[in-house]
Amino acid sequence: MAATRAPLRDDLGAPVPLAGPARRVVSLVPSLTEALAATCPDRLVGATDWCTHPADLDVARVRGTKNPDLAAVAALEPDLVVANKEENRELDVRRMRERGLAVWVTDIETVPQSLASMARLLGEALEIPEPGWLGEARDAWSGPVPAPTARVVVPVWRDPWMVVGRPTFTADLLARCGYEVVGGEVGTGRYPSADVASLDDPALADLVLLPDEPYEFTAADGPEAFARVPTRLVSGRLLTWYGPALVEARISLDRE
Repeated sequence: MAATRAPLRDDLGAPVPLAGPARRVVSLVPSLTEALAATCPDRLVGATDWCTHPADLDVARVRGTKNPDLAAVAALEPDLVVANKEENRELDVRRMRERGLAVWVTDIETVPQSLASMARLLGEALEIPEPGWLGEARDAWSGPVPAPTARVVVPVWRDPWMVVGRPTFTADLLARCGYEVVGGEVGTGRYPSADVASLDDPALADLVLLPDEPYEFTAADGPEAFARVPTRLVSGRLLTWYGPALVEARISLDRE
């Protein structure tokens, strides 16, 4: 009988008891779902309702990132469930582990962290050779962080208004494109609340980036709140998703 390998550890240092490479994976994170679907689609058996890429993804759905159907997850008999510290609740992770499920939690606040985390997940938990998109993303985002050339406000919600703060993956990604994230009260968290009047200030910001997720800003919902600072609608996926989206984000944001 083959010996059980020593438990792996996720990004938070928690043990992940896998006897071998995970063959059945449930993903509770849209970014990870896209990455797994692009790399090893035969191993992905479940995902959340918010996992929208690729568009033709055909796997069992287990509700949302904040309210996963844990019974449905367990019924899929996964070898591994992948989650994220920010997107998924610690309570749900604990309950899945109490059910005997192996859970790998990622913790990502920078682009380099995302690349390293993805490489570990694929290489250690799934034992898959590095996919081409990961090498492309690493090449695209290598190099020093440039000096900022513009200050940007990035709302993620309205009524109440909330904006991207630090430390966050989005702030780091934009910094690597020359954008300094501003807005919100200093020291009030990664996604501070803010009065929209204070954000619409040319002394504060040069541009407001309005993503289509998690709040779906549109041409008719968002720009009208800013009379003094120009706005631009952007893909939320390119600002917040790691995985294959990083390759597209580098190309798209460099064109802006």
